[in-house]
Amino acid sequence: MSPASFACLGLLLCAALHAFDAHGSGLRALRITAGDTPVIDGALDDPAWRRAPVYQDFHKHQPRDGAPAPGALKTSVQVLVDDGALVFGIRAWDDAPHLRRGLLARRDKVGVDQDFIGIWIDPAGHGRNAQFVRITTGVVSDGIHRAEDDESDLGPDFPVETAVTILPDGYSMEVRWPLSSLRFPYADGRNWRLMVERSIPHADGMLLVTAPWRIDALSHLSFLQEIDGMETTVAAVRDRRFLELRPELTVRSERAAMPGTRTRGSQAELGLEINARPRADWVFNATINPDYSQVEIDEPVSQGAGNIALSLPEKRGFFLESADVLGLPLPAFYSRTVNDPEYGLRATWRGPHADATAMSLRDEPGGLILRGKPYETLEYGQTKRTVASLVRARWQGEGLLLGAFASQRDYHRFGGNDVVGVDAQWRGEGADGEQQQLSGVAMVSRTTAGFVDDDVPARVAGRSGGYLWGKSLHKTERWWYEAEVEAIAPGFVNDNGFVPQAGIARATGSINRILGPQSLGGLELYEFETYLVLHEMRTLADRVTGQAGGETVERKLRPGVWLAATRRTGVWAELGFDRQRARPLGRLHDTRVINVGIETTPAPWVSKIALEAALGRQLDADADRVGPGGNVILDVGLRFPLPRGWSLELDQHVNRAWVQGTLGQPAFSDTAWRALAIVHFSPRDSVRLLAQNTWAARRDDGVTQLEAWNDRQVHRSLLYRYQWRHGRTVSLGIVDDKLPLVDERSRSLTFKLQWEV
Repeated sequence: MSPASFACLGLLLCAALHAFDAHGSGLRALRITAGDTPVIDGALDDPAWRRAPVYQDFHKHQPRDGAPAPGALKTSVQVLVDDGALVFGIRAWDDAPHLRRGLLARRDKVGVDQDFIGIWIDPAGHGRNAQFVRITTGVVSDGIHRAEDDESDLGPDFPVETAVTILPDGYSMEVRWPLSSLRFPYADGRNWRLMVERSIPHADGMLLVTAPWRIDALSHLSFLQEIDGMETTVAAVRDRRFLELRPELTVRSERAAMPGTRTRGSQAELGLEINARPRADWVFNATINPDYSQVEIDEPVSQGAGNIALSLPEKRGFFLESADVLGLPLPAFYSRTVNDPEYGLRATWRGPHADATAMSLRDEPGGLILRGKPYETLEYGQTKRTVASLVRARWQGEGLLLGAFASQRDYHRFGGNDVVGVDAQWRGEGADGEQQQLSGVAMVSRTTAGFVDDDVPARVAGRSGGYLWGKSLHKTERWWYEAEVEAIAPGFVNDNGFVPQAGIARATGSINRILGPQSLGGLELYEFETYLVLHEMRTLADRVTGQAGGETVERKLRPGVWLAATRRTGVWAELGFDRQRARPLGRLHDTRVINVGIETTPAPWVSKIALEAALGRQLDADADRVGPGGNVILDVGLRFPLPRGWSLELDQHVNRAWVQGTLGQPAFSDTAWRALAIVHFSPRDSVRLLAQNTWAARRDDGVTQLEAWNDRQVHRSLLYRYQWRHGRTVSLGIVDDKLPLVDERSRSLTFKLQWEV
């Protein structure tokens, strides 16, 4: 063979080996020294990138077909690891780069309407939890995803450093993810697992991933791939200590006015957050006198004319550190039961097969205490200091999770509430690929804290109660079965959790038929499903209150359809053959409704349009009657580019619920309107204007002659915020709240400085 032939053969072997590296060997990390760490500027021109393995095996997930990614939208990933961080280099090609979408937006608002790169990491390697970030130009969404309920929590913020470089044929990106914010066992842990995704909205909402998902999977975390090359890194950094001190200064001036009274005042307060990791498997958190006044307020959501409380998501950082370990059903722990902590302490441990967390907080007066009944949620004011404590531990085996917890709310001389419980979850896969999951929770409570005479807190005779919950999921390629049962004894109380109803038992079952892609006239559907939901809720007998057992509180029979189409459009519709009872021994009303919903992103400047509507016979719980009515929720998100690289983000929310009376007007109405406008000057600073109105009214319905009333609240706020880097921010906010019908008004000016050390 000639020398030229040998040279040609050598080149072919090199090319084949590189191709095997890129496509056949999975995701590999290149270990580098600190001196080789790239500058995070978005350009993949540092020497380390020339040595790092390249991974290009992306698959098309949405529309869901699992096919290889189109060649014109090729994407590559490289991973570097040093003693302090994982560094990702992503190259994204695009044959229509002028259509790329990536305007500035709020943190955690990177959605499918934008081009983004998503990185999902499971440092424990057991497939039950993953930390993730999604990055577009200067904006990050991040959080924790739990496989147990297949839900993402956008609360946690990770100190990732990102940069994007726009290229004539696409873009490149660099992401530095500090190891200090990744949670993994000290020793004997499994291999880290990773998935990278790419969103391309102008290509009909395409989503590319580094491994094809199965539509019948219980959670996509099972598709994360192992990262080769991490073994020495984990051993090298597991003993490294990380300490973050985040002091904050809050200065506030307030004015308040009500008929005959005017007050004004100012105050300055210091707060401190401490986050410490003495080694890889332990994390300690503390918060002292935190100020939550400028946490973004919740969207107003009407519960209609019902009397059952609604849960809200958490937005405060202290409660989010171990959200993965504390992945319990909602009745176990609900962080919003803590209103204004004077201090809080928390410790979290993660091992290769077990983890645990414990916390204790001293809560100042001002919060609400919820106690559930079959037909309503009772609310009591928290007028005294309390201490909320919780301990949680889990063991994880192959497909099996076992957990235990204990919770206490100490009202000191006014009594207390103690809860202990166990939980379990099993996952399995049949020989033909069927996915199965069984989950269960059992709790028991003992309560000596009660309320007497005008809701005054008092120690009362102790009462016990139990809680049972179970759920079964079974998924195949074409069928999805789900069954859930729950029983809450009349005496069960969990003041650290969320129990809006007690003294009830309920069962819910659903069957989904997955029909896959379909043609509907001239419309091509990416997915089409039909389903049937059955639900029954009944009372449990209570000798203390005299509540009879076996009363039907709620019954539902709901056949429906769901479909997905172009432009990220999802549509669902169902018929509700429902019946509801409003009070003990009351009438079981016929409350038939039509429920419809649609969500879509029809244009580049629309981040989301979502509409949900329930129209038909609505129950007015206070009046114990049914009338024509409905509940309509509309959310519209818009984004517009502005000169100088600025952007405008608009977020509109409207919610109206009503029950018609017999006199030609609504007997009850509840309306909420929220308008949010944010001008982003850069990824670091923005101005936020929020306007929010809520009003509710009851009028003569011509039947019950209930007392008429009106309630209206008006909120306006303006906030400027500048962030030097993660954990270092300064903000100035103005808030104006009014109750116009009673002539009450309060205004405040707040300056806050937070500086992470």
